[in-house]
Amino acid sequence: MNPAGTPDVTDVRPYDALLVLSFGGPEKPEDVVPFLENVTRGRGIPRERLEQVGEHYFLFGGRSPINDQNRALIAALEKDFADQGIDLPVYFGNRNWDPYLADTLATMKEDGITRAAVFATSAYSSWSSCRQYRENLFDAVEQVPGAPRLDKLRQYYNHPGFIEPAVDAVVAALAELPDRGDRARLVFVTHSIPTEMGESSGSEDPAGQPRPAYVRQHRSAADEVAARVKKVTGRSHRHDLVYCSRSGAPSTPWLEPDVNDHLEELATDGVSDVVLVPIGFVSDHMEVIYDLDTEAMATAKRVGIRAVRADSAGTDPRFVAMVRELVVERAAAERGEQPARVAVGSLPAGPDVCGVGCCPNPRGSRPALCGRDS
Repeated sequence: MNPAGTPDVTDVRPYDALLVLSFGGPEKPEDVVPFLENVTRGRGIPRERLEQVGEHYFLFGGRSPINDQNRALIAALEKDFADQGIDLPVYFGNRNWDPYLADTLATMKEDGITRAAVFATSAYSSWSSCRQYRENLFDAVEQVPGAPRLDKLRQYYNHPGFIEPAVDAVVAALAELPDRGDRARLVFVTHSIPTEMGESSGSEDPAGQPRPAYVRQHRSAADEVAARVKKVTGRSHRHDLVYCSRSGAPSTPWLEPDVNDHLEELATDGVSDVVLVPIGFVSDHMEVIYDLDTEAMATAKRVGIRAVRADSAGTDPRFVAMVRELVVERAAAERGEQPARVAVGSLPAGPDVCGVGCCPNPRGSRPALCGRDS
């Protein structure tokens, strides 16, 4: 606490670093197949199939934008921390490509880091979007004796710093359409996951995220954005939640509808204008620039729909400030204080520590950091 008795918004003790944890992506054509082999390791997917999937990357020179976007986020965080008087170095580690998480932890250890907050570039709860990151953290710590203690920050799909940039992006996109998008449908898009994984996301623990968390959280975020857009524009827009980037065996059910199928249905229903809102993504990485900007836009054109795409949060100053606020919030909690846990929409702020059995691994139980069942 500062001398006035109010919380010190620059106090990040006990943390001496922030780790930005992300998915990773290839940075040149020869990286593409090895990267996809990392992503799919243990699933027995033939190399020929990986080469087919890799064509998405080759359309963009064999380079995913995700690493550059994370570097831009880190630079923005470093500036924000400095502007706020926070002395906290920011590190970068990936699950599936360089800089690999274990290598980053080794560097942090060499630099004398003892305890770090971890910000994952995935806002929602499921095995693939949260617990798998925690499993990766466990694996990396096992590989680096003496690695820093790591505390993964809570999910942030309903933090104002994530929601507010989405609202402004939708309003800006609507302005690109005839009559400022008066008749536009808002189509919120996120990454599809297997239906079973979606149903088991969250926890039965009363202190955790109620199941099925993945869909509930997305619907809450989409509803909140749509409601705020109405306040800004004075117009109500129907909105939907749809999915992209389905993969895996055709026999395995995944969350639907697919964005392209949905656009075809909207055209049949006479919808003429659509705003695609990448509510499931924090930056314009491959699922956005290929699945939406390339594939979905082509579908919209084919079926006669005018479509525009809203921006993702990226390095919006409110999103950057949100990361800082989450670090300060968690640091205060770790010091035994009771910080305000900001959240908007229909669901409360999520817990710092995942509930027992939260978002189980579909292939069998595995240890993970930052959870009571670890």
